[in-house]
Amino acid sequence: MQRRPGPLALVGSGEYLPQMDAIDRLLLDALGGPAARVAVIPTASGLEPGMPERWNAMGLEHFRALGADVASVMLVSRADAYDPRIVAALRSADLYYFSGGSPDHAVETLRDSPAWDVIRERYLAGAVLAGCSAGAMMLGGFTLSVRGVMRGQPPQWPPALGLVPGIAVMPHFDRVADFAGAEMFRAILAAAPRGVTLLGVDEDTALVRLPTDGGAAPRWQVLGRQTVSVFDVDGRRTIYQAGEIVPRPDVRGR
Repeated sequence: MQRRPGPLALVGSGEYLPQMDAIDRLLLDALGGPAARVAVIPTASGLEPGMPERWNAMGLEHFRALGADVASVMLVSRADAYDPRIVAALRSADLYYFSGGSPDHAVETLRDSPAWDVIRERYLAGAVLAGCSAGAMMLGGFTLSVRGVMRGQPPQWPPALGLVPGIAVMPHFDRVADFAGAEMFRAILAAAPRGVTLLGVDEDTALVRLPTDGGAAPRWQVLGRQTVSVFDVDGRRTIYQAGEIVPRPDVRGR
């Protein structure tokens, strides 16, 4: 039987909160129900003291309430990504959920590591992969360097983990334009790599890729409270409402 990737969820914000219950139940149902083994992973917050513990405590409570078998996997440093115990814990999971923080740190920690090799292999064999905020940003072909923008530097888009190489994710999108300002936001769009589709995912919202039967192309659908914006090569924005299908953003490109 030919392998196919599992469901993929790119979440704008709201990990482990009640507004994500319906989306996370959908992901669990894709694995046959809440008995799926979930790994909550706080990699992106590894530079923030106390935050990995906080995120994973929330993740444990959230997925236990949904009836899942959930484990806290404290993968927060480059050394952790090579730790045989952590790699073994990852190998036994069916659903991987990455919470938010710094996309730069997440990419630097995971790239070309045994931990990421296991996650990627399991995903390509049908496991579910979900990332929220920075956890979503790291999965595309490129990720906006948030550290640089916060320091007032020109926007840069360094390579991300490339699980979905044709996209770049901008989470918290309903707030990002106001936060950055109109001039900086135009610069962010102008600096984005060619050949990559920019996806703006609003808070409490997810763009979910679901496998389809019969070898048909996967279906990308907006789920949650708000919208997803897709930018074309000229910076034109198309807005998709909750429930709508986004036509193959991973292959359209800029």
